Order: sequence, then C-alpha cells, then structure tokens
Amino acid sequence: MKILVIGAGAWGTALAMHAAARHSVQLWARDAQQASQLHTSRENQRYLPGIRLPDALEVCSGDLQPLVAQAELIVLGTPMAALRGGLTMLRDCQVPVAWLSKGFEAVAPDAPTGSHGLLGNEVCAQVAPHLHAGMLSGPSFAQEVAQHQPTALVAASRHADVRDALVAAFHGDNLRVYANDDISGVEVGGAVKNVLAIATGLCDGLSLGLNARAALVTRGLAEMTRLGVALGAQTDTFMGLSGLGDLVLTATGDLSRNRKIGLLLAQGQSLEQAVQSLGHVAEGVYSARTVLQRAQKLGVEMPITAAVVALLGGSMSARDVVQALMEREPRAE
Repeated sequence: MKILVIGAGAWGTALAMHAAARHSVQLWARDAQQASQLHTSRENQRYLPGIRLPDALEVCSGDLQPLVAQAELIVLGTPMAALRGGLTMLRDCQVPVAWLSKGFEAVAPDAPTGSHGLLGNEVCAQVAPHLHAGMLSGPSFAQEVAQHQPTALVAASRHADVRDALVAAFHGDNLRVYANDDISGVEVGGAVKNVLAIATGLCDGLSLGLNARAALVTRGLAEMTRLGVALGAQTDTFMGLSGLGDLVLTATGDLSRNRKIGLLLAQGQSLEQAVQSLGHVAEGVYSARTVLQRAQKLGVEMPITAAVVALLGGSMSARDVVQALMEREPRAE
C-alpha cells in the first residue's frame, strides 16, 4: 500500500515509521528545512529525539498534489486547527483519508454569537461531504509507538473501506487496530480526555492523593459520556480504547503533555509559562473552552471541564477549583 502522511509532528512521524516496515510510506513536512533535517539525520530531533527513522521511510516536502495523486491512503497528522484546510484540499480525493487530530475545532473570533466548535467528522461533512474519511485514535504516546512498544488503536469511520484501509496499513507487530463505526464517540473521547488530563495533573500536582485522582477520572468519564451521547454517540464506545483507555493514559501517564500542564499550574506557573515549557502542543489548553461551549449549547453539565476552563482563563486558582468541585451539591451517581 502507498501511504502519504501529511505532517511530521510526533504522532505523524511515529505512525509513518511503523507503517514503513510493511508499506511504501511518504512523510510530508510543511517546512522544507525540517524535511531536509529529517532526511539527512534520519531522526525527528524536535519531536522524537534519539529514535532513528527507518531507511525505507521517504521524507519529502514541497508540492503535495503529485504525492496525493499517487497515494492509496492519506493520513493527516496535523493539529486540529489545520484540519479544515487539509480536508478542503483533499475534498475531491478518491482514496481513503484519515486524520489524527483530537479535539473540537476552535470558534473563530468573528463567528456569530452562539457558534460552537465542531468535531473532525462535522468539519469533514461541511467541507468535503463526499470524502470517504475517518480518524485513528486511542490510548497512545507517539514515543512508545516509535519505539515499537505494544499499543492498541481505533480506526473510526462510517465508511467500511476507510476502516479496512487503516487496519491494513497499521495493524501489525506491536500495534493492534480495532475498527469502530461510531466516529462521533471516538472523537468526543479523544477531545474531552485532554481537558480531563489537565484536571488530573492539577490534582496530582497539589498532592491530593490517589482517591482524588480516581474520583476525577471516574467522574470525568461520566462527563465525557454525557456529551458523547448528546452528540449521537454510543455509550459503549466510552468503555473502550478511545474513551476509558485514552482517558486513563492521558490523565496518568508521565508522557502526557496535558497532564503536565496541570502539574505546572499546580506549582504556581502561569498558563503561558507552562505552555512555553512544553515545546509541544497540549490540545486540552486550546479545546477546553470549545468543549464547554458545545456542552452548554446541548444542555450537558460538565463541572470538571468548567473548572478547567475557569483555571485556564485565570478566574479561579488551583485551590479554588478543587474547593468548588468538592462543594457541589450531593446527587445520585
């Protein structure tokens, strides 16, 4: 299979490395200088330092159209903010397309009052309604995939040919890929878990204990499920890899950038300082407000998400967030 991965960040690079063992893979970098560095050093020094790119992986830059024309599967490894542009570019593509982006699209500053952010599949329905597309998600750190450590992912799409292509491309030694047709549920899990991981990092950074962490993860899963069901997702999806699995990994794993944000905020750093210290995108920082806006429009209560938004916006301190959550009125689980 000829696979084109657009975007040479950590996750795009890791998946391209994995697939290159069995397929013809081209990894496209927007920055020509980065592409040259990757090609020459055979290492993504910024995102995956110390891990050698396989010799079979072709790194390229420049004009995308000839590469798109030859591909049998196209994977968009870009941040959520770039997904609309990527899908627009590929709207007439005749082969399966998948994205790796997790989150809700941010609402533009000049958008009409009441506008809300969209999931990736909703963006696709707007700009490329005839495209056979989906996403690859699940509990995974790029570094571990690049190091060939065991991982399980979910190929989500309403189109069977997209699910089949993703399984054929990436299922193999050390990486299992499960198919799921509930793309809304998979996407909600991938978006909300980043916000909840910030809350869990805050909890750990304040040394509130393992009881508090377990409560946050569990109640966070309930929030995630409520929002997903309101968007038409299946409840069972949130008990799987892209729901509970991704939440547990991102909320507790030391490689989680979103958890790290919570830890740094608990230490007294400003949001700007915390983000700058990472050097990578922490999607939860940018999607928290959008998640809350979507929930409020649907009448879905998400108190942990609301507390994270207040913390990131500076209207509540770390200690105030904890106190506000603990002082909520009692209710049935």
